[in-house]
Amino acid sequence: HEQIQQDAVAQPASESRMSKERLYLFDTTLRDGAQTTGVDFSIDDKRRIATLLDGLGLDYIEGGYPGANDTDTAFFSSKPAFKRARFTAFGMVKRAGRSVSNDPGLQALLASSADSICLVAKAWDYHVRVALGITNEENLAAVAESIAAVVATGREAMLDCEHFFDGYKANPAYALAVARTALEAGARWAVLCDTNGGTLPHEVVRIVGEVTNELPGNRLGIHTHDDTGNAVANTLAAVRQGVRQIQGTLNGLGERCGNANMTTLIPTLLLKSDFAERFETGVTPEALRTLTHASRVLDDLLNEAPRRQAPYVGEAAFATKAGIHASAILKDPGTYEHVTPEAVGNQRRLLVSKQAGRSNVMASLERLGLATDKDDPRIQTLLDEVKARESAGYAYEAAEASFELLARRHLTRVPQYFSVDSFRVMVERRHNAVGELVTVSEATVKVFVNGETDALWSAAEGNGPVNALDGALRKDLGRYQKHIDSIELVDYKVRILTGGTEAVTRVLVETLDHATGERWLTVGVSPNIIDASFEALLDSINYKLLKSGAAAA
Repeated sequence: HEQIQQDAVAQPASESRMSKERLYLFDTTLRDGAQTTGVDFSIDDKRRIATLLDGLGLDYIEGGYPGANDTDTAFFSSKPAFKRARFTAFGMVKRAGRSVSNDPGLQALLASSADSICLVAKAWDYHVRVALGITNEENLAAVAESIAAVVATGREAMLDCEHFFDGYKANPAYALAVARTALEAGARWAVLCDTNGGTLPHEVVRIVGEVTNELPGNRLGIHTHDDTGNAVANTLAAVRQGVRQIQGTLNGLGERCGNANMTTLIPTLLLKSDFAERFETGVTPEALRTLTHASRVLDDLLNEAPRRQAPYVGEAAFATKAGIHASAILKDPGTYEHVTPEAVGNQRRLLVSKQAGRSNVMASLERLGLATDKDDPRIQTLLDEVKARESAGYAYEAAEASFELLARRHLTRVPQYFSVDSFRVMVERRHNAVGELVTVSEATVKVFVNGETDALWSAAEGNGPVNALDGALRKDLGRYQKHIDSIELVDYKVRILTGGTEAVTRVLVETLDHATGERWLTVGVSPNIIDASFEALLDSINYKLLKSGAAAA
């Protein structure tokens, strides 16, 4: 109730100043996105993605279902240090026939560190009868008691009305009753869910229009799936009909065909006049310019190739081949581009002229604290090398540590701490002393520390060739060893960029510094997977030495 009152007081003042209504963005990537085929977030993945989402300026970040699995339970054991987002837990209303105190699932939610709790309940009477095996009245009672229990803890409560649109088509009065019951029990939001993704835009217009005649739109949300390719369109239609909370996922992750795509919704809301003139969100123009970066970082964490034709953030979103369009864009970009690529952190790509990239390099330098005059000739040199490397297969969207090393070598100086004279990796499959068949990897590295004449030889075993190589490289770096003792390779992703016998391999390595908690990613590219891995490992160690202020000889 307190949250509702705060919004009721704050929003009119904002509207009087801005003449705009507030839209609230609710991200479900860490739960709905985890249901994507092939996606399995670790707790470290969740923490990094959550920080990424908070930086975009979202209002709610749903972290998962505490109590449902070890990862989500651990994630909710302590509250992330968000700058603005409300940390939100998801779970079911209590079971019919049980008290609130005797329902383990609901109690796990109430015991979590979440700021807000989003419960889910059936809004289709068919499911209430067949799936739950209870009466409609028992379902409404479970909704009311569960929402009240959340409100009693002083936290914001909301209800996802599961299969709301199917339920409304079958029994409008009951679907409305589920949403109304939640609001009357104190929920800040009742969210209308198109759970199977089968509703079409014209149906959303009609149904949401009828619902907002019965319930206040500034307490309603929309949650759509993309099974007909209409999740974004359905969401925008619902906003136009009055709902004020929007749920979706970064890059449209989600079960089956995915959820409403936040990377499409956010720039549409901010840059398209039909919405930008009427509404405001918590996403600033500055944060919007990091959208493409955020999208591609998520792809890299999932070891997925970014979708080239993705609206706004895809590599081809602002690409034009040779011909009349390319020459027209050079004279007047607004003629053929519906928004400026820089507004979303993307870049124009004129595939014949190769003209693109300076603004992105400048933005990256500023983000790394390396702001430089745009007319500095070293910027062009750096840009040329970045473009050449990207043509060879490098990608610096996630591997900011590698990009920073490259940039500093052009703009300032990166000391040569050590050089690797040679390395060797062996993989042997054999029977061990107890007769078990095992595969053993062993690596040897010969290193010269700058300023010293004697070589350092190190050898290590690992559970794979890259693990062994990493162990050998970090085993003895002489006077620099104290700077790297606390670091560990914690993730390793490989992507084959081209096929055939001369395939190019890109390797992304993530390193953790246990002393500081800092993580960074580095990249290597080579036709040889071990070479690519070794390049990424070298960048990782050099980055750590640079950040530690290690002195070169």
